[in-house]
Amino acid sequence: MPRQHPRLAAVATATAALTLLAAAPASAGEPTVSDPRVVAHFDFAAGETPENIALEPDGSADLTFAFAHKVVRVGKDGSGPTDVATLPEVTDPQTPNLGAAIATGIARAHDGTLYVGYATGTAETGIWRIGPGGGEPEQIAQLPTDTFPNGLALDEECGTLYVADSARGAVWSVPQEGGEPTVWASGPALAPSPQLPFGANGLKLHDGAVWVSNTAEGTLLRIPVEEDRTAGPVETRATGLDGIDDFAFTGHGDTALAALNTDSKVELVRPDGTHRTVLTATDGLDNPTSVAVRAKTVHVPSAAYFTTPNPDPNLLLARISKNKS
Repeated sequence: MPRQHPRLAAVATATAALTLLAAAPASAGEPTVSDPRVVAHFDFAAGETPENIALEPDGSADLTFAFAHKVVRVGKDGSGPTDVATLPEVTDPQTPNLGAAIATGIARAHDGTLYVGYATGTAETGIWRIGPGGGEPEQIAQLPTDTFPNGLALDEECGTLYVADSARGAVWSVPQEGGEPTVWASGPALAPSPQLPFGANGLKLHDGAVWVSNTAEGTLLRIPVEEDRTAGPVETRATGLDGIDDFAFTGHGDTALAALNTDSKVELVRPDGTHRTVLTATDGLDNPTSVAVRAKTVHVPSAAYFTTPNPDPNLLLARISKNKS
């Protein structure tokens, strides 16, 4: 596998010119992150670059390995990885801004069904379903070949999957049972830029809204879900998050932990948009791609996309204090 991919080169070049927002100091009563430790290391040369994460009830992690285009499971003690499913080979991928087929976002239904995004630039681009227990993936929705499906979240109550499209700068909705995708939200706030062709990236459902990160703009956005299930006006909730990939909320409030890929940081983002660094490369991060929070544990996969000469893709766990925010 090549050491650097077109997507990664574009990100690295663009973010070098960006200016970081000064981190605000810790505030009383907000969550704290401590005791970071890397529990699993992966093989960069084999394409074991963890892109996204979903948690199992027992605390194990389902990870998409981007360039190996597969889903694996890692035990909460770091055991594994165990293969869950592999997406089909694509003979001539034409993935926008990249040219390589990659597995992207992952979401888990309560019955154990997994949904995975696949960006290929071919007819295989779209959302794939993996039944409980693994097995052969099935494509349930085909997205246009010029899209880049990335962050993914499932609203089981309404039977809808939401998909961030990094190439077109949009959010798609897809029926959970499969079918025709629909552009649910779009506009300048979600768009990529000429300098950095990756816009809408991470995506989460939280408190009646679809939240999306925009890598090109370094922003965290909130899109209200209206009563008729259409998208409300896009709200910018945080800026200065250069190199932001995916994110997760720490509780019922709007405090989030955001993975800053190129800077190998995790930022705690407060409801007022200010943020501070809580994890860095010295803790073991190596280009983190996503975050998951379960009870008192934070899970952070790193893909080591930009690290030379010794990339260390891994899974890091840390402790988070219990807090209503």
